[in-house]
Amino acid sequence: MNINKLLRKNIATLKPYSSARSEFKGEASVFLDANENPFNAPFNRYPDPLQSKLKASISAVKGVPTENIFLGNGSDEPIDLLYRAFCEPRIDNVVAIDPTYGMYKVCADINDVEYRKVLLQENFDFTADEMLKATDKNSKIIWLCSPNNPTGNSLNGQEIEKTLKYFHGIVVLDEAYIDFSSQPSFLKTLAQHPNLVILQTLSKAWGSAAIRLGMAFASPEIIQVLSNIKYPYNINILTQEQALRAIENKKQVEEWVRILISERTLLIEFLKQLPLIKHIYPTDANFVLVRVEDANAIYQYLVKNSIVVRNRSTISLCAGCIRITVGTHEENAALLASLRACTT
Repeated sequence: MNINKLLRKNIATLKPYSSARSEFKGEASVFLDANENPFNAPFNRYPDPLQSKLKASISAVKGVPTENIFLGNGSDEPIDLLYRAFCEPRIDNVVAIDPTYGMYKVCADINDVEYRKVLLQENFDFTADEMLKATDKNSKIIWLCSPNNPTGNSLNGQEIEKTLKYFHGIVVLDEAYIDFSSQPSFLKTLAQHPNLVILQTLSKAWGSAAIRLGMAFASPEIIQVLSNIKYPYNINILTQEQALRAIENKKQVEEWVRILISERTLLIEFLKQLPLIKHIYPTDANFVLVRVEDANAIYQYLVKNSIVVRNRSTISLCAGCIRITVGTHEENAALLASLRACTT
């Protein structure tokens, strides 16, 4: 696949900014190249623009070579960069499942790119044929999220494969919630699909939403494009250092995931017993989408009881639904107690 044929012309010919730290390789004791203040170490120095040490750590955990890894300020940064790299404003378009993560459309609107929605089936799954039917010669990206937000389900793997095979643009598979899923990640298939970009994050299973560290995995050619157009020092030193500590905490993360999946099962079982719960949708994520009697009223009732869930009742196919994140045992118990009181 020739990525250059998909790129915007100005991006294909772009001469990227070269920072002082990206030009220097090796060890040194005196740094007089970046106009930094020599005092207040280590915060006086610019962070590694390539995040080499952190990428090496992530590579070891994910089993993906460092040249296939891009790190962003949350997953939202690579989402935006993909629009800026591949989509010509007011000419190109993207296609996405609906409902799904809202930032895909927000970034499309910001970049003045047409955003085409393909409604999911009643079971919240999709078909490659429907996605491909919505494309044309100006379609540059297809957005898929699995497990999907806000529905919680994993998408059909065979349909994802078919989309990758027959779409001649970029297919983005957002796996933010993959650690909670019974389905395998597509990371192992990365080398087979030059048009695949996989998004993951430290915000969910890794318990590090505050540091804003998103990961994009793709071919070295796509990774190089994203690196060319990102801001030079997009990942600050505090985030890099805390991310390294988080990655070293893999066994603890696995235990957190085990606990949350167990709590998810318990939460669903107790929710089934409540008359105000009309339907509980299958989930492979750390949240549960439920249809209730009156989503607006229940949402406001919970807020008054200092419990915040997400009201998704205005989203496609989610009328009357609220999304409940799986919390600690105590937090889930507080939610259930409030819902029982609401019922009575």
